[in-house]
Amino acid sequence: MHGSWLSVLPFLVVIPVAIYTKKVLAALILGLIVGSYLYRPEVIGGIQAAVGFVVQALVDKSNIEIILFLYIFTGLVGIMKHTGGIKGFVKWSAEHVQTKREALLLIWASTLGTFSSPTFRIVTVGPIMRALLHKVNMSAKELGYVIETTGTALIALIPVSTAFVGYMTSIIDVSLKNEQIQGDPYELFIRSIPFNFFSLAIILLGFYLSFFHRGKEAVKRTKIPENAKQAEAKGWEDCHPVVAKELPAKPVNLIAPLVLDIVLTIGLTYWSGVKHGYHGWKAFIEADVLNAMLVALIIATLAAFVFYLCQRFSLNDLLAEFISGGNNLMNVVILLSVVWGLSLVADKLGFAEFVTRHVDWIPTSVIPPALFLIGALISYVIGSSWGTWGILMPLGIALAHSSGASLPVVVGAVFASGAFGTFTSPLSDDTNTMAGVLDLEAVPYARFKMKSGLIAAAAATAGYVLVSVFS
Repeated sequence: MHGSWLSVLPFLVVIPVAIYTKKVLAALILGLIVGSYLYRPEVIGGIQAAVGFVVQALVDKSNIEIILFLYIFTGLVGIMKHTGGIKGFVKWSAEHVQTKREALLLIWASTLGTFSSPTFRIVTVGPIMRALLHKVNMSAKELGYVIETTGTALIALIPVSTAFVGYMTSIIDVSLKNEQIQGDPYELFIRSIPFNFFSLAIILLGFYLSFFHRGKEAVKRTKIPENAKQAEAKGWEDCHPVVAKELPAKPVNLIAPLVLDIVLTIGLTYWSGVKHGYHGWKAFIEADVLNAMLVALIIATLAAFVFYLCQRFSLNDLLAEFISGGNNLMNVVILLSVVWGLSLVADKLGFAEFVTRHVDWIPTSVIPPALFLIGALISYVIGSSWGTWGILMPLGIALAHSSGASLPVVVGAVFASGAFGTFTSPLSDDTNTMAGVLDLEAVPYARFKMKSGLIAAAAATAGYVLVSVFS
């Protein structure tokens, strides 16, 4: 069975089930169970194998660091919300922006303080925009569109202090190990950034539409009771829980921890490379980046607790908000665990060996554009960039390794495909969160974004064809 076509079966289960049910986690669990029973075809043995693969993945040092980073990071966001950091940033912005151009400049400039995750960015900047709709000559769809072009697409290109970096390097690491490829997953991620053509294209389109395009489309109000209630709010408060009326408004409680985390991450990353005997840019490449990011985040979080306690916030309340914030990411932790387990079972079944033996007939130049288009379809249907990356990265790196295609280009194509779905799909978290904050219907709003999404996807596809042919 090792290296036979059966090694592909888990992925042949995961992809159609994810597309049909639009439930990524359920599809991945089913794929893990199918693969585990192929590996150990016994009544109880298959389940035991599945548990064993997940446990094996969870005890890996890098994987534990990723889980800790994600949990602590979302916990930090939780206490920044509780102490009024997010609300303070929103309030200050709403009071100082008067024109459309100022609003657009704020959207782009605010990425410096809100690039840590798309959801964090949307719930921070979105309420500002909602408050400014009566001041600026823009539709809510236009505002949401501009915010989202500086959301997942941009954050997927940032190599430090984001909720994405740990996950993205993790799935690269797992896929490299499956192929027994020696290499630094973080370095490969850095090298793939210039080849995330969709993200680059949609950012450029967003910049053009922000400052050179003039649109006058009216806002379409939703009839859903929850959003209708939001629409009745007189200002930006209660537009989203992070700016609720009962919270204080202290922008320094957002800015100080984020700045400290970024500075510490950069400093500790460089120091890690120096300890390995490197200097300059090479020190960043050769550093233990994930460990540096985790240590920096822990220090920044501890400093934030002390900072907030000095402002007489209750320790019990801070701990409760921290734990509540971290627990909000448990679904991602479970998703990661299953992705890691599925990759391990695929390796045991000989998936890499099977791909190596059977892809000689595929032209190398076809692989990057084909992976992008397949991934774009999957991500649009399931509405999840992380799910798409977890499903497609092992296959992409296996194809690249066996065919001789460029690993950075292939990795960039996989990441680009997930960004497409998050931006255009009516099922994506970004689309629905943005629609809720700005009082829009999710499906018409997603349709509004589709034209430019397809333009950027066409540009990305052409880019992969050109790079593959001429490299």
